[in-house]
Amino acid sequence: MIRLQNLILQRGPQRLLDGAELVLHTGQKVGLVGANGAGKSSLFALLRGELHPDGGDCQVPADWRIAHMRQEVDDLERLAVDYVLDGDTHLRRVQAALAQAEAAHDGAGIARLHTELDNADGYTADARARKLLAGLGFSAEQMDRRVGDFSGGWRMRLNLAQALMCPSELLLLDEPTNHLDLDAILWLEDWLKGYPGTLLLISHDRDFLDAVVDHVVHLEQRKLSLYRGGYSAFERTRVERLAQQQQAYEKQQAQRAHMEDFIRRFKAKASKARQAQSRIKALERLEELAPAHIDSPFDFRFREADKVSSPLLDLSEARLGYGDKCVLEKVKLQLVPGTRLGLLGPNGAGKSTLIKTLAGGLPLLGGALTRGENLVIGYFAQHQLDALDPKASPLLHLQRLAPNEREQTLRDFLGGFDFRGERCDELITNFSGGEKARLALALIAWGKPNLLLLDEPTNHLDLEMRLALTLALQDFEGAVVVVSHDRHLLKSTTDEFLLVAEGRVQSFDGDLDDYARWLVEFRARDQQAPAGAPSADKADKRAQRQAAAALRQQLAPHKRAAEKLEQQLGELHAKLAAVEARLGDSGLYEAPRKDELRQLLAEQASLKAREGELEEAWLEALEQLEHLQRQLEAAS
Repeated sequence: MIRLQNLILQRGPQRLLDGAELVLHTGQKVGLVGANGAGKSSLFALLRGELHPDGGDCQVPADWRIAHMRQEVDDLERLAVDYVLDGDTHLRRVQAALAQAEAAHDGAGIARLHTELDNADGYTADARARKLLAGLGFSAEQMDRRVGDFSGGWRMRLNLAQALMCPSELLLLDEPTNHLDLDAILWLEDWLKGYPGTLLLISHDRDFLDAVVDHVVHLEQRKLSLYRGGYSAFERTRVERLAQQQQAYEKQQAQRAHMEDFIRRFKAKASKARQAQSRIKALERLEELAPAHIDSPFDFRFREADKVSSPLLDLSEARLGYGDKCVLEKVKLQLVPGTRLGLLGPNGAGKSTLIKTLAGGLPLLGGALTRGENLVIGYFAQHQLDALDPKASPLLHLQRLAPNEREQTLRDFLGGFDFRGERCDELITNFSGGEKARLALALIAWGKPNLLLLDEPTNHLDLEMRLALTLALQDFEGAVVVVSHDRHLLKSTTDEFLLVAEGRVQSFDGDLDDYARWLVEFRARDQQAPAGAPSADKADKRAQRQAAAALRQQLAPHKRAAEKLEQQLGELHAKLAAVEARLGDSGLYEAPRKDELRQLLAEQASLKAREGELEEAWLEALEQLEHLQRQLEAAS
């Protein structure tokens, strides 16, 4: 187990933990939550041994293997699949030692190391690494590309795969879903549910936490509090504590009144009964749980648009794509005030292409796009964070949009995004990703949009800011189109889903659970080779050669084992024949030799028992050998 006793942890002048106590048992799956800067990542560094307590004690079993998701990439020339395999350091040591033994023609060493390789599941390692990469969204071709060929987000996926590849008793994951789409998150959930060790997880995705963890540790006021259950259970328990405070009670009533009004408006507009019920349940859940965030530093709204057109935007028989490459065809979409769409679809299917086209960032390849006279778009995408001026402060960014507005009005508005006091005047060059995302949303909210196009708006946002964004979107009167891996945001702010897949955009009649099932079926169809398809491409042929080589390596120790068993069986048969020959002596059965008879009969029984064991082991070895030979023939 992990035990923290009277723990003090300090980084520079800031004390992160003071007298903290915590006991985690083997096999628990634990979510670690708390405000940004509270010390969650520092606690992970402590458990990895990179930091040491400033007081108290931190006990982690000495024999535990600890795996964690690194935040940096140090080898850009490595092939992606090899980079992931490097996560299993023990396997790599065995492989290196085996290569040295083979170079030295050390027969005994080769035999021993083949056994170690087998014990380390080395013969299946390449296939397991490729399965991890496929689950995280990599194509077969991408698996054999250089790490340096990938963008920063995809390199983080490689780091995640590397952590999952490492055999471990303790797995530490810090924001593993930040760079994943919904498809990869659903796959990761299933993988983590089956992880047999102890899991500590930092995440701002409440649905992900609910699906994976069975306990939550809350880091607050330099203490650690352990709650049983998932994130929702943690919120309910915290509500009970905060409800005792008068301030919490008053704010709860105001939030409840706001949500009840929103639910009434939603019920009146809902056109799909199934989706409506899912949405209402989500809102009712929000109504119950929002007071747990009574101390949230965020409180903002999207400013109301001055004028509105209807329709805001009309796309008809459109072809969408990049250059000469068509991604989506025959797209028909009309957006009016109050439209709330969530875009679903596999990675790379065209969701971002659709949003970029609606935002005017990509020209149509065909068809027509009509924009309303009073259309004002608020567009959020990750690349816009890089477009912020690093030499400007949050206040200056807003002043450029509103040069005639009173400074105090702008400061008050930025305060709702937790830019207060001196923080309003700091240059953003050293801001975190979350702070830049908050500023980008603040600039959009100030601009009085009547159409919001949001492409993964919750990346880098913590749980408190995600809740504030959800509440602001619920109150927004215009149209919303959103792509997000945050299922809570999708369930709480959209009325219907569009499925972007296989070159088409069509209505999806179902909820996110239905989409998860659709995704499983889609992947199964995608993995089936079409009838009459050509033979494997270059990457597949390489994979076949690697598989055949692995099988040949695996064949050798099994062949030696079968031969050894056959030799032992022959030696035993010779001993048994000698005993039975002695038992054929008629004089052995006379009274004076009864002790000798008893001894020979016992030896015969022992040899026969051993004969049965060896025969069974030999037959199993032969069967395994034949199975591997058949696999090798098929792979060659």
